[in-house]
Amino acid sequence: MSIHHFSKTALTVSLGLIASAAFALSLSDLSNTDASSGVKAALEKGATVAVSKLGVENGFLNNPKVKIGVPSVMEKAMPILRMTGQGKKVDELTVSMNHAAESAVSLAKPLLLNAVKSMSVTDAKNILTGGDTAVTDFFRQKTATPLNEQFLPVVKKITDKNGLSAQYNAVMGKAGSSGLVSKDETTVEGYVTKRALDGLYTMIAEEEKAIRADPVGSGSAILGKVFGALK
Repeated sequence: MSIHHFSKTALTVSLGLIASAAFALSLSDLSNTDASSGVKAALEKGATVAVSKLGVENGFLNNPKVKIGVPSVMEKAMPILRMTGQGKKVDELTVSMNHAAESAVSLAKPLLLNAVKSMSVTDAKNILTGGDTAVTDFFRQKTATPLNEQFLPVVKKITDKNGLSAQYNAVMGKAGSSGLVSKDETTVEGYVTKRALDGLYTMIAEEEKAIRADPVGSGSAILGKVFGALK
């Protein structure tokens, strides 16, 4: 082995050891500033990636993990609906529901990032030690209600264009008041809004798990340092 090759190899190994040592910290070694910065970076990355994947054309429709099917009551009635010639309308409703969800989610990023800005040091520490979905749980707690309010009119505007949506709402409204169906399924727009939110948090959770599993591989120094301390 040449001296040049040996030196190059030694340098590579040394740099690798230095990099590993930089992340070989315990949680107690992290400053509040580092903890907050790392968690904020994780929150921002999770939110940005989730919205970028879902808030695009067919973001829901082509993703089996979050694709929105018709409400369970309608699903059970599918044989009858198809026999009476309404199968095509149901298929069109499915497509419009998923497009409604992607349109709504595309608006979510500012609200999600505002939640990140409001995060306290205590929030950061709780997220770091709170398990694999603590980032997602934080977002759900801070943003579910305002996002629901933001999503609902966007979803309704799109789903109302399908005539079957109005028919469903008229029937399920009565069933809901009798307690025969869950509140989430009494209107198409309410059902889609809930599923859109669930899909958003599902994708945030996926990104969070990826960061926790391989913090250094995330490509962010602060994520590697802070989440690497949990290893």
